[in-house]
Order: sequence, then C-alpha cells, then structure tokens
Amino acid sequence: MINLSIVLYNTSEEDIQNIFKSLEAVKSQYKLYIVDNSPTDTLISFFENRDEIEYIHNPSNPGFGASHNIALKKTLEDNISYHFVINPDVYFTSDIITPMVEYMASNHEIGMMMPQILNLDGTAQHLPKLLPSPISLLLRKIKQPKFIYDTFIEKYELRNIPEEQIYTAPILSGCFTLFNVKALQEVGLYDDRFFMYFEDWDISRRMNQKFKTIYFPIVSVYHGYESGANKNKRLFKIFIKSAKSYFNKWGWIFDMERRRINKITLNQFK
Repeated sequence: MINLSIVLYNTSEEDIQNIFKSLEAVKSQYKLYIVDNSPTDTLISFFENRDEIEYIHNPSNPGFGASHNIALKKTLEDNISYHFVINPDVYFTSDIITPMVEYMASNHEIGMMMPQILNLDGTAQHLPKLLPSPISLLLRKIKQPKFIYDTFIEKYELRNIPEEQIYTAPILSGCFTLFNVKALQEVGLYDDRFFMYFEDWDISRRMNQKFKTIYFPIVSVYHGYESGANKNKRLFKIFIKSAKSYFNKWGWIFDMERRRINKITLNQFK
C-alpha cells in the first residue's frame, strides 16, 4: 500500500479530472488523501463513493505543509512505508508511482525523491537546486547583471547535468515528492511556520542531512508552473515572509553547512 496526498484550494474541475486520469495509470495499490482547504466543501462531490480516497475538509487553511501533515500523520499511524505529496496542478500519463517506489525500496538510504518536472510544452523545469543563500534568491529575481546571472543559474540549478542522470540534490521541489516514511519519522514532518513557499526547501535540507535526496529523471510529470509570487502582491508578501523564516532558521550569510553540502553536491559530478 502507498499513500498519496493532495491539498486543494478552490481547485478547478479541469485539474481534478487530470488527477483522476493520472491515477488511472497507477498499477500499485494506493490510498489518496484529499485535504481541501477551500472555504466550503463543494469539491467533495468529486470524491464521494471512492473507496481509495479519503476527503478531509480543512477550511482553516493552515498552509501547504501543515495540510499535508494531516495526511502524513495518518500514514505514520497506519505504518505505511511510502507517501507521495502531489500538487493538484500536476499530471502524468504513465505509471510513475511504481518505478519511483521500487527504486527507493532498493536503496534504503534514500529519504526523499522527485521525478523530472516538465512544463506543459514538454520542456524541463530546473527544480533540483543547491542550497540557497539570500544572494541566490536576489539573483533569481532580478536576473542582472546578465553575465553574472547566467553563470550563477547554470551552477545553482544544476543545469549542465546530463538530462537522464540520477543524482543527489539538497533542494527538491515539493510539487511531486516521494517520502520514505521511516526517514520522515527521524527528520520530522513539514515545518508549519511556512504557510507557503520554502517548506519543501526546509524539509529537503533536513532530509539531506541524514538521507539521500534524489532527483530521478527516469520518469516525469507535467506541472503548470505559475510563479505566482512574481505576479501577485499577496503571494509575494508570503514569499518574503517564508524566505525570512527559512534564513532565520538556517542562517543568512554565515552558513558553513550550506557551503559544505553544496560542495559535496557538485563534487559528485566530477
């Protein structure tokens, strides 16, 4: 048995139908937790009378990580070995669940994995990363001066790695994540001080301290990347607040562990 969780908030019918189409490809037995943070429970109609789905209405909307923790705690209680965290705007066209679990099951030192993430046009999103510094975030936002930015982004987002190479990255995206539940028991669940943004970076870093955090591009999913913080003032404020929480927790300029882990990450490609 494998558990999956998806957090909704006024999610469109199109995204929900894409979820169902994706799950039709999954050959492994699974249980899906739908944690619906919408103000009303109107979305329940899509999930009724499905034995493999448990719908949880959660209108308090404590945030992405805290909401997935509701499902993760049930996984821990039921002693399930593997748990997928999936965004509602992600879809896939073949069974990627089973090969990811099989790879993790054969490599017990892995605590966390993500597949290749594709844009809707099939191009790759560069989501595995080195551990960030405040300057990293600034350069990613302003993208200037260009001669500095181009060199930086190639290294920071590990863009020069062969496309199908499996490797360790200390930052994995939270849009599609497989967790080894035994590893989660050791490092802890999502830190709920992050309402949105950086919760995946934080748990990746904690996991990377004790286990392997693996980018697994052998399989892929499609993700409608919106970059909402660049377009919406409210989301940008949330982004800034979460960034402050992250660097307050891990260190701003002086972070020797960041330098050490990034060096180890880059050395694996030599």
